[in-house]
Amino acid sequence: MPSPAAYERGREIARKIIEKHVEEQGNYPETVAVMLWGLDAIKTRGESIGILLELVGAEPLKEGTGRIVRYELKPLADVGHPRIDVLGNLSGIFRDSFVNIIELLDDLFGRAADADEPESENFIRKHALILQGQGVQNYSARLFSNPAGDFGSLVNDRVVDGSWESGDELGKTWESRNVFSYGRKDKGEARPEVLTQLLQGCDRIIQEIDSVEYGLTDIQEYYANTGGLKKAAEKQRGKKVNTSFVESFSQDTTPRNLEDLLRLEYRTKLLNPKWANAMVNQGSGGAYEISQRMTALIGWGGTADFTDGWVYDQAADTYALDREMAQKLREANPEAFRNIVGRMLEANGRGFWLPDADKLQQLRELYELTDEKIEGVTV
Repeated sequence: MPSPAAYERGREIARKIIEKHVEEQGNYPETVAVMLWGLDAIKTRGESIGILLELVGAEPLKEGTGRIVRYELKPLADVGHPRIDVLGNLSGIFRDSFVNIIELLDDLFGRAADADEPESENFIRKHALILQGQGVQNYSARLFSNPAGDFGSLVNDRVVDGSWESGDELGKTWESRNVFSYGRKDKGEARPEVLTQLLQGCDRIIQEIDSVEYGLTDIQEYYANTGGLKKAAEKQRGKKVNTSFVESFSQDTTPRNLEDLLRLEYRTKLLNPKWANAMVNQGSGGAYEISQRMTALIGWGGTADFTDGWVYDQAADTYALDREMAQKLREANPEAFRNIVGRMLEANGRGFWLPDADKLQQLRELYELTDEKIEGVTV
């Protein structure tokens, strides 16, 4: 990986990311975080790797059999932009399945960090020299993941349990779980100084969506990992970090903003009457799917500050305050219904949503009624 087609698509996506940043900020991004997920890489044959290679200004070098044996740095004159530094965030599946690719990428970053090129044209070298001057070992480490043999950022665990006070705590959780470096020498060594510098300089985050079935609002992994990285970078930088997604199953390679995609997904799924009725008619499983998406809504509020009140308003009207819908959900899966209403109350408690007093009181009564039924309380 990447395949020739994946490499070209990745290059196109990376160039659009760079152009978008220059258009918005007036300068080149110095560091871009690229999410490297295993299933994405398998389905696209390495499109995310193609994005990374274009940012760095490199290309695959093949032997006679067609096997890629090296990622070669292209001459700066042929790149068309400075070498952009990269924070490569590896999913557990990518980390464990593609050791050879990780080692090739690590070798690439090492050569880029030591290249005899101006710092203004090679941000990898620029940042590596700073770390080297501080006596940091393995200053070219750029591939980070969870502890060896372990999986997940634990951000979603904290959101599900409600055991967090601020988004900064979620960012800190992500950082503590992703401080482990992988490459030719590192096999899970903690490199906090390197990760901190990468987060402090992170200008943008880019990720691919590989499925038409599951998007940002459907599963916990997106807010737990991409959202967690975003919050960690914003905490280190002290300002917003733009996050973009590309649909790998579409011909369109235009990166789309996180907030725009969230709004689109909530309109087309959670708040779509056809989707809602289809879920309710599925019984217990459908109620669970609705419940999961309400938890994810809280997760995006904590990690990406997504607090559009209209989403909560319409969700409350659709699933809790519609008597027929609420009755079906409660009968099909009382635990899921309690979570749906509980997440609405949690959103109010965290300041994500400010409903009118009457609506809030109705939700509280619904929650108490459902909780008493589950616990078997009788008056």
